[in-house]
Amino acid sequence: MGAGAGVSPAPVLALSDELVGQGVSLRREVTSDEDFLRRLYISLRWEELVPVIDCTDQQKITFLESQFTSQRHHYGKYYAQGDFAIIEREQTPIGRLYLFRSPRETRIVDIGLLPEWRVQGLGTLFLRAVLAEAGAAGRKVSINVEVFNPARRLYDRLGFREVEQSGPYWLLEWVAP
Repeated sequence: MGAGAGVSPAPVLALSDELVGQGVSLRREVTSDEDFLRRLYISLRWEELVPVIDCTDQQKITFLESQFTSQRHHYGKYYAQGDFAIIEREQTPIGRLYLFRSPRETRIVDIGLLPEWRVQGLGTLFLRAVLAEAGAAGRKVSINVEVFNPARRLYDRLGFREVEQSGPYWLLEWVAP
């Protein structure tokens, strides 16, 4: 995951005028993004550990850092041909969007924003861009979402449907109308 030099690849995803107008852009992930990505991961998972009162904050951080490393390994192994992108606003990283495309499906491997950028509509705009691209290509869109994830309401509003539950995750799919 994360390239560096070479020929400029195609854009990760066509962005709406609304995103561009807000100074939001996507760029391919590079090795030097790892510190940001670690911080983002911790921010995304921190609330899950709040009820764990027997651990210090440093123990929680250590645990989440190990989970981050495991997730990176998993994504690199199973989605090596995916598009791993950093969401930026005015050239400052604020999130990530990982997509894996096959002929019949676009898998949203991961999407996440730093806490200060959540609940502002950016996630909705990115998801709509993914749906527009997939719909135009005749592909369905899928994502695994934790049962307790508050973003689940957003996926429901956008027309995702439950396919199957596996442990704490729902596999959701969207098919163009």
